[in-house]
Amino acid sequence: MRIGSGLDVHPFDPAGERPLVLAGVTIPGSPPLSGHSDADVVAHAVTDALLGAAAMGDLGSRFGVDDPATAGAASLGLLRAVVVDVADAGWRTGNLDVTVVAQRPRLAEHRRAMRRNLAEVLGVDLEDVSVKFTTTDGLGTLGRGEGIAAWATCLLAPLRG
Repeated sequence: MRIGSGLDVHPFDPAGERPLVLAGVTIPGSPPLSGHSDADVVAHAVTDALLGAAAMGDLGSRFGVDDPATAGAASLGLLRAVVVDVADAGWRTGNLDVTVVAQRPRLAEHRRAMRRNLAEVLGVDLEDVSVKFTTTDGLGTLGRGEGIAAWATCLLAPLRG
């Protein structure tokens, strides 16, 4: 068994034209996050957690932060590629726990869709994926609503047979 953690933070891009995407779910009525890909902080944190648990680097070293091939890419697709790499290295996801820190927008109504997307990509049951939301009660950059952060912790188990 191995445990990995991942963290990602992106600022809002009020002038951005793309939607806000978290765990592959489009969140209406909110400005997007700034980033090279679709800036999905949840998918990025999960990807880093898997890569860390497998001792395979991080998102930036795996895909490159300025690689034109990943400009605007759907981060769930990047996560999907990492799931394959982790399986090729002999590991499978046991469970996943994600905490999203955002003063805005309200996200609770999107929890099930986020869990469903992550479970599907990871190849685990819905019950193996937890997504939680919190704020910083107005403290700091995140509390001022300047961006969103996500922390992820995953357990990898050896593949059998």
